[in-house]
Amino acid sequence: MPRLRFRYLAVPLLIVAAAAFAAVAPRSPNVIFILADDLGWSDTTFNAPNAFYETPRIQRLAQRGLRFTQAYAANPLCSPTRASILTGLYPARIGLTAPNAHLPQVVLEKSHVAKAGPTAKVLVAQSVTRLDTSYYTLAEAFKAEGYATAHFGKWHLGPEPYSPLQQGFDVDFPHWPGPGPAGSYVAPWKFPPALKVASQPGEHIEDRLADEAIKFITAHRDTPFYLNYWAFSVHAPYDAKPALIEKYRAKAAKLPPGSPQRNPVYGAMVQSLDDNVGRLLDTLDALKLTEQTIIVFFSDNGGVHWTAGTAEASAALGITDIPITSNAPLRGGKATTYEGGTREPCIIVWPGITKAAAATDTIIQSIDFFPTFAELLKLKVPATHTFDGRSFAPALRGATHDRGPTFVHFPHTTPASGGLASTWVRVGDWKLIRFYCLADDQSDVLELYNLRDDLSETKNLSAQNPAKVAELNALISGFLRDTAAVVPPRNPDYDPSAKAAAPNGKAKGKAKAKAADPKNAPILD
Repeated sequence: MPRLRFRYLAVPLLIVAAAAFAAVAPRSPNVIFILADDLGWSDTTFNAPNAFYETPRIQRLAQRGLRFTQAYAANPLCSPTRASILTGLYPARIGLTAPNAHLPQVVLEKSHVAKAGPTAKVLVAQSVTRLDTSYYTLAEAFKAEGYATAHFGKWHLGPEPYSPLQQGFDVDFPHWPGPGPAGSYVAPWKFPPALKVASQPGEHIEDRLADEAIKFITAHRDTPFYLNYWAFSVHAPYDAKPALIEKYRAKAAKLPPGSPQRNPVYGAMVQSLDDNVGRLLDTLDALKLTEQTIIVFFSDNGGVHWTAGTAEASAALGITDIPITSNAPLRGGKATTYEGGTREPCIIVWPGITKAAAATDTIIQSIDFFPTFAELLKLKVPATHTFDGRSFAPALRGATHDRGPTFVHFPHTTPASGGLASTWVRVGDWKLIRFYCLADDQSDVLELYNLRDDLSETKNLSAQNPAKVAELNALISGFLRDTAAVVPPRNPDYDPSAKAAAPNGKAKGKAKAKAADPKNAPILD
């Protein structure tokens, strides 16, 4: 009898113990993915301590986690990189290789343009204009695990039915499919009335995005959430808070003439981004969520390294003759396949895994975020969704990690930036760029760089290293086959004697150049 009585008493004790364990069992961590737009590798003080711009809050984030010095976007323009983050797939595979997702045409099949004028050596790709909902996204994976999901800021992967609300997010603000904020950063904005994005006079869009994100964090403080804070900053239009512009104008006046970073409007824009990153960190601290929240800070492509020269950068702002920013010591910038176009600022804070104030030169890429989350957070991914990216979990723990060959495919030309249709591969310190149809006879041109010795890509070593060129070029060919990439072919109508149309509308040379096909180059958004 005593034994029987003990057995009956043990049952409620076990129930109480199980309940107590459940009460203290760790919950799944929150995830905040902060994505800047057009922020260059050298625009933050954690990569460039002498930068003109002030980023103390982002620096504070760097002090909390692991800084990646060799983190790459999968494309030198925004929409393709965004798609790569959400899917873990190369843009070349998806076919979304240019930022045309705000255009009215729905294009879901990749191809190249059928025709180009006689000054073009190559027929560039016709990019897909929407992220097809058939792809499984990072947001869908989190949602399947019971996470609350929200997207704040820039999307640029298609309006409904391709918006965040159809791609795994419960909340989307301001539900805007455009490349930048509607009209301006400082209210009054020009969002369509249907979006009901009310504003106060002089309100900054980044302040408003942070307000909405903070509301979401506060409302979901007791449940795991995945939050995209994909800032509009620091993309065009180039305007900012007047007081901050004057602050940086005064600062620029003290610099030597021709200093590479001296744009006061851009400086003000970077500070507004930094201020609101700080507000998110303050919110996590106040709600005691810091140790339960993974934070990623990244940018979608390199900084704009040319002058704006448009109405949005008018003489009234005093920046028409000043480059937006400089990515030095990196070569090039946005819309180019040199390092300045795809090497990005990157910080990851993963409580319990990353060390504080640490740095690594491990190579990672935007396609690697999804598989890393999937491995460490045990996210379920359909068997039909095979990643191009690789988990870099070992690097987060401080161990050695080699992701293998890394590729960027950009089958477009962008005259404003100097960008050319090309593909690059990096293996170790070696980087090979294949420029399509660039030679006078429309053959490909190959450039080889050793980034350990030549970070600025000033010395093309292809002639001295034919075996290395052949090895890396074969990898590019294999990548193009594997992803079924659109490889820009020669333009049969190319005429080397043709000249581009002069500003007065008259053509020079033996052959008159036809009006450029707007499909022949991506919009730089």
